[in-house]
Amino acid sequence: MSDLFAAAGLDRNAPHPLADRLRPQRLEEVAGQDHLVGPDGALTRAIRSGSIGSLIFWGPPGTGKTTVARLLAHETDLSFVQISAIFTGVADLKKTFEAARARRAMGQGTLLFVDEIHRFNRGQQDSFLPVMEDGSVTLIGATTENPSFELNAALLSRARVLTFKSLDAEAIEKLLQRAEQAEGKPLPLDEDARAALVAMADGDGRASLTLAEDVWRAAGEGEVFDRARLAEIVQRRAPIYDKAQEGHYNLISALHKCVRGSDPDAALYYFARMLVAGEDPLFLARRIVRMAVEDIGLADPQALVVANAAKDAYDFLGSPEGELALAQAVLYVATAPKSNAGYVAYKAARRLAEESGSPMPPKTILNAPTKLMKSEGYGEGYRYDHDEPDAFSGQDYWPEALGRQNLYRPVERGFEREIAKRLDYWERLRRERRGA
Repeated sequence: MSDLFAAAGLDRNAPHPLADRLRPQRLEEVAGQDHLVGPDGALTRAIRSGSIGSLIFWGPPGTGKTTVARLLAHETDLSFVQISAIFTGVADLKKTFEAARARRAMGQGTLLFVDEIHRFNRGQQDSFLPVMEDGSVTLIGATTENPSFELNAALLSRARVLTFKSLDAEAIEKLLQRAEQAEGKPLPLDEDARAALVAMADGDGRASLTLAEDVWRAAGEGEVFDRARLAEIVQRRAPIYDKAQEGHYNLISALHKCVRGSDPDAALYYFARMLVAGEDPLFLARRIVRMAVEDIGLADPQALVVANAAKDAYDFLGSPEGELALAQAVLYVATAPKSNAGYVAYKAARRLAEESGSPMPPKTILNAPTKLMKSEGYGEGYRYDHDEPDAFSGQDYWPEALGRQNLYRPVERGFEREIAKRLDYWERLRRERRGA
């Protein structure tokens, strides 16, 4: 392979985007992935050993997965074949595998790069196993989705997963400097606008170069853009976020844990990120209600009231006005005293109910609507608590087969501190009256 242009079947003078023209020609030129291609990177060490094995490249768009695959083929003297799961069917796969076997028979190995490999169904993924096992292909699959969820266990057991990171500001800046050298002119942006462009790229190297191209196209002779003008030219790039995939679960997990950890600023940030990315506000409202009952509970009984009120306010106002009510609820639950005692008690009660069968409650607390039931002792000896001293009889309400259980243990925070005092008081009265 002479270079990546030849590998892609392109003449150097053919029109193609800046991002394509600036594709690295050596692994050390790849930006932002030093943990893979740096002097002591995982791929650098594999190349030194003489065998890279089959790999899964997992990471966001624009982080160099395709480029690194091409460069690996060059470094290992393998024939590079690229397919996309979006456009490849079973017949195409068979032809690809047959060609790889033919090359192998002639002593030439094949590096098969499969873009969007997670889009293949389970059966199609299984079809790679024989050619991986007999050495016909060294597979490199690229995916933006979590391989643990999207790829077969059999395929994962035969390939190592390498994670590509979003490019940080320093790596994006290096790409922009490389673009300026290639174009022979600086980007017509002031310092603030340049920082804004780096942020707009959102860790995507290809996007940063596309944005740079847009800026150069828009700039007149001697014109320099500020942040506001830049935003008008390139518009605003939507955050990378898929409401049905891992990004969705990552952010809602982050929001929930920030609330649990009593960090209102971080919680509000993740809440805003999800809204900006197009999340359904009612989904967020439901999760806030869940936080109120799971992580706050009776430490602050008003948390559930506030969460439900915010949901109702959003139902009434809609977006964008109703979003403020949800934001207020996020702040309330994040700053409320925390207790999962109710949550833990409920789980323990469920487990006890599932494991203990169907023991009869004490007949004392059962009604006796018929003469037969009354003759059997139903309701006999029941003491009406309101008629007892302190409105508390201290009776045992547990099935005899189970004995008294302690499931709810309130914490010493918020309102549960007061509940704990009541429970201690009632337990003391219970012991006294049973003794009497």
